[in-house]
Amino acid sequence: MRKTFIETLIKQARQNDKIWLLVADVGYNLVEPFQKEFSDRFVNVGIAEQNMIGVAVGLALSGKTVFCYSLANFPTLRCLEQIRNDACYHNADVKIVSGGVGLTYGSLGFTHHATEDMAVMRALPNIIVESPCDPVETELAVEFMCDSPKPYYLRLSKTGDEIIHKSKPEFRIGKAIRLGQGKDVAFISCGSIMSEVLKAVKLLKADGIESSVWSMHTVKPIDVLAVVEAVKCKVIVTVEEHNILGGLGSAVAEILSHTGLECKHRIIGIPDCFSKEVGSQQYLRERYCLTAEWITKIAKEIVK
Repeated sequence: MRKTFIETLIKQARQNDKIWLLVADVGYNLVEPFQKEFSDRFVNVGIAEQNMIGVAVGLALSGKTVFCYSLANFPTLRCLEQIRNDACYHNADVKIVSGGVGLTYGSLGFTHHATEDMAVMRALPNIIVESPCDPVETELAVEFMCDSPKPYYLRLSKTGDEIIHKSKPEFRIGKAIRLGQGKDVAFISCGSIMSEVLKAVKLLKADGIESSVWSMHTVKPIDVLAVVEAVKCKVIVTVEEHNILGGLGSAVAEILSHTGLECKHRIIGIPDCFSKEVGSQQYLRERYCLTAEWITKIAKEIVK
């Protein structure tokens, strides 16, 4: 996803001289092509994320479209006050991009586990929260963001993520993309964990359980109509590489509560705790029941 992000941003910057990129002493072997081609629109602010947001808002209020890139929690939790008071309050054309979210940096410990970021960002007024499931959705999201003068939060995993879409789907902010249709269980997911969800769908099909699947790439504003459609299955399972509180599952639960629709709903995500373990992303997914096998087991239990 990260490589797709920078490649798409370069293409857009060639067409739009208002696009800038700010980084906080990260992104080496990733951002150099942008820096080389647009040196006058690139700033490395150093290890100073709060300042990065302040500079970005100043540029945005001067008519620029500014992307701020850093890793995991650093462009969000570290500079939350600046995002809230500067970017969101002024509804500025600032795009905050986190690379390596979820458990991507599992071996670096909980400080690098970006597992509360969606909850925090979606609570802020004016900001749009995007969590694409693959490089294809990432490209489409970046293209859309370049033409939308609002604050955005873009949540990316890593380079080399599995490609879910074999062709470019119709893409709109706030509109989920349907990936499968079935009558027994509806999966709603976002981010790269979608690859595990689709493996689970195949395992369930082998047991005679049919699944509907939605990629909810926009977590805020969420696609209410997609959730209403999913209720027809009578069982909704939301899957996210994020804390079970405040993220995608909570957003879906809010819709079910507000509409009064009757449906079984299970949130699969990371428990409300700090991880005391370190290891690869795949190891921690197994630890927190975020693999295809665990998703299959949980779905079977709630369906039956």
